[in-house]
Amino acid sequence: MRLWVKILASVGVLGLIGGISYQPLSNYIKQRNIPKWETAEVIRGDAKRIITSTGKIEPVLKVSIGSFVSGPIVKINVDFNDEVKKGDLLAIVDPLLYQAAVDRDEASLITRESEVIRVEAQLQLSKNNLLRGEKLRQKNEKYLSDREMDGLRAEYDVQKALLKVAQASVKQAQAQLNNSKTNLEYCNIRSPVDGVVLERKIDPGQTLASQFQTPVLFLLAPDLRKKLNVFATVDESDIGLIRQAYEKKLPVSFTVDAYPGETFKGLIDEIRFSATELQSVITYPVVVKTENPDLKLLPSMTAQLSFEVDSMTDVVKVPNAALRFYPDNIQLVREQDRKLLDGSQWNRDGGKSSPDDSQVKDGSEARDGEGEKTPEASENKESKKSEVDAGADGAEQSKKNKRHVWVFKDNQLQAIEIEIGFAESRYTVVTSGDLESGMELIVGKK
Repeated sequence: MRLWVKILASVGVLGLIGGISYQPLSNYIKQRNIPKWETAEVIRGDAKRIITSTGKIEPVLKVSIGSFVSGPIVKINVDFNDEVKKGDLLAIVDPLLYQAAVDRDEASLITRESEVIRVEAQLQLSKNNLLRGEKLRQKNEKYLSDREMDGLRAEYDVQKALLKVAQASVKQAQAQLNNSKTNLEYCNIRSPVDGVVLERKIDPGQTLASQFQTPVLFLLAPDLRKKLNVFATVDESDIGLIRQAYEKKLPVSFTVDAYPGETFKGLIDEIRFSATELQSVITYPVVVKTENPDLKLLPSMTAQLSFEVDSMTDVVKVPNAALRFYPDNIQLVREQDRKLLDGSQWNRDGGKSSPDDSQVKDGSEARDGEGEKTPEASENKESKKSEVDAGADGAEQSKKNKRHVWVFKDNQLQAIEIEIGFAESRYTVVTSGDLESGMELIVGKK
């Protein structure tokens, strides 16, 4: 009897313990089976719309310096990366032949000038003889015959003509001398601008042959510290936004691989019309100007550009990861939001029809007494058709911008409908929706 009492007492105690621990244990198992979610916070702040592109850094201008004269190079005064000023002597071509030409032409000029002096003396003598003859004729016409007087006049005219010839010869000799001096000066290769030597394509002792084609000796980049161009390629779909940024003079930032931790600034200088088509993709060159005071940016560097095309202040932003989250278990979603997962919401939206064509037709086809459309009726129909098309496009765009984000509340996933604007690198602007700063949105499952 005592044994059965003990057994019943033990069963009762166990039942009491099971009854007391059932609810906590049930709650524990239930909580353990609920997934844990990774969340990200909704924030409020400023937003910038950015268009990214790649580009190439190039000098604003490249000046090729050649040689007008031929001959061996006897001296080079500059090398790669040297900074030069306008007029600096870069190299010297052997001037021996050109100096000899100058000496020859100087001697020729002296000869021509001496000839002018001789002819002037002959002219003066002819003039004196003519004056003497005229005086004799005035005293007595028989002293000199007409033939002798004609000879004196002819001699005078001939000497005047010879003087003009001699003077022209002097000018010709002077021009030849100037030409020889210019060629001699061309032996000194000088810089036409202030700049930096990008390339040196000659060596001392090298012979130039410029009769057939002007050789390029140096390549200079002027104003390399003051201004550089970054040539970016932008897709045709973004050119409209780029033009707006150009008109607003919004800044452009870019980086180069040589200085990964440094950001450079610039402004859009030009949007060129010369399009490039590659595999049916149309791009346009956009020129960004920037300064280079430290000469950190070198020609032909590759730049990663970020064009700021729009900005907003004090707006709500959601993490981009929250927009990509999609529940994989419909049982975890509250009842009224399951239509977003089972397809019923989209089927219902897809079944919506556009405005009734018959109503548009009845309202726009006004006819006159002969049963033909009037011009006013046709114009009215086209106007209403345009309004319908515009409304459809606007509705389609609005629908495209509508998205859903998810929160975990009351042990269920709940959807919040929002309308988004432009996206940044980590966040997207929210233009409408029941979101507040600090809310935790689900971005994934732990």
